[in-house]
Amino acid sequence: MEKRVALELRGRNPSQVKELNLDNCRSTNVVGLTDEYTNLEILSLNNVGLTTLKGFPTLPKLRKLELSDNRISNGLNFLNGCQKLTHLNFSGNKIKDLETLKPLEEFKNLKNLDLFNNDVTNIEDYRNKVFALHPALKYLDGLDKEDREAEDSDAEEEDEMNGNNDSEEDESEVEEEEDDDEDDGEISLSAVYNENLEEESSDSSVYEGSEDEEEDDDDDEEIDADHKSKLDGEDADGEPEESTRGKKRKHDDDEEN
Repeated sequence: MEKRVALELRGRNPSQVKELNLDNCRSTNVVGLTDEYTNLEILSLNNVGLTTLKGFPTLPKLRKLELSDNRISNGLNFLNGCQKLTHLNFSGNKIKDLETLKPLEEFKNLKNLDLFNNDVTNIEDYRNKVFALHPALKYLDGLDKEDREAEDSDAEEEDEMNGNNDSEEDESEVEEEEDDDEDDGEISLSAVYNENLEEESSDSSVYEGSEDEEEDDDDDEEIDADHKSKLDGEDADGEPEESTRGKKRKHDDDEEN
């Protein structure tokens, strides 16, 4: 078991381990597992060959303990260092009487106890007696006091107690993705809007420029017309310069006479 514990540790500090699976490793007692596993919440020791729980470490945060298919017949008091236990599986062991179960009275949080395939289950009125012994117990061998199986809500509660909050994490991720999509949509709409403004501004500039060019062309035509009229000898009234000069000479001659 010590080698298996070291292998499962994978170089981590024992206080960092929250779940440990030691199924099928062979040992008659618990070795290699120490009080250093202060944050261990789930421990599985199925089909190990345990005959005693002596030396079981103090695990203050342990909530689920699997001990099925071993050869444990007594000594449940060695689990007293695990007061937060809510699920305890002793199926397939050697527990024969209710007296052996009395140490479990100390576990005020124990909700689910499995004693299937133990001799104690053959005792008359076994189920009622066990429920009376442990008032906080909700399920015994997978059934409640009315022999009903756990409902979905209870299964969900069990998953939450085991630290399984995958559904909540998925919802959170979906919300974050939706937020990201909304942000992307806002950015893209803004970009499109700005592009449209730029295009309209560009078209307006081109249009105004065209009008200015047309006005400039009209002015140039007027200037060219004036210049041409001067070249043709016309005055401001459109009369030939020669005629005007002739009239002036005639007027001067009349005055002299």
